[in-house]
Amino acid sequence: MSLFSRAQPMFDGHLVSLRNPTCFEAEQYRRLRHRVEHLGATRGVRVLAVTSAVATDGKTLTAINLAGALAQARGGRILLVDADLRRPSVIEQLGLPDDSTQGLVEAIQGARQPLADFVRAVDGTNLSVLANRRSEAGPYELLTSPRLIELLDEARRIYDFVIVDTPPIVPVPDGALLSRAVDGYLLVVAANSTPRKLLGEALNMLEPSSVMGLVFNGDDQPLFGHYGSRYERYFRRYTRSVSRATA
Repeated sequence: MSLFSRAQPMFDGHLVSLRNPTCFEAEQYRRLRHRVEHLGATRGVRVLAVTSAVATDGKTLTAINLAGALAQARGGRILLVDADLRRPSVIEQLGLPDDSTQGLVEAIQGARQPLADFVRAVDGTNLSVLANRRSEAGPYELLTSPRLIELLDEARRIYDFVIVDTPPIVPVPDGALLSRAVDGYLLVVAANSTPRKLLGEALNMLEPSSVMGLVFNGDDQPLFGHYGSRYERYFRRYTRSVSRATA
């Protein structure tokens, strides 16, 4: 197998960082990129998991757009990992052909092959993808496997940043199982939609020091406008890096 298999994308219109990187919505993801790059420079954050309280908060969209924004750096090397073993959707949302039998599950379960054997490079970008397809294997066993830590450590040596899309954290524990393998979490919150109770529950499932920030998806209000009253205590307690995504 070649070092990186090429993948010709057909980007969805919501993937503004890849499809229309000069638009206003993409600019919001560039703001988030700046915060993440700052975390990398000041705290050594290189492997970042993206999760949410519930499935409809837009965490996969945010993960892809963040990875796309980071990949705009000249000479950048960005890896996007689909670690949602229950409902993988990165390949579908990127519009990539599902023609590979090699992905995250195979990389964990197989022999000690190099990470490059399982990665797909996205044509025309500095972005690569470690894809995933629905598997019969148990998520707990896979996500707590020492092999996953080895793979992400290898990715850490090769790539500038690794963005890991994970399942919503309240319905299933999968995302929290990655705490040993990632440097921290971004928690996506849907504007005017995510109940405060579920946001609080999601944050309580993570170590406070591991929460790098809250990302507000679909926010058309000033950063501390509407959310200042609704989510203020979560900002003050948990956010290390706060951005908002308007896509």
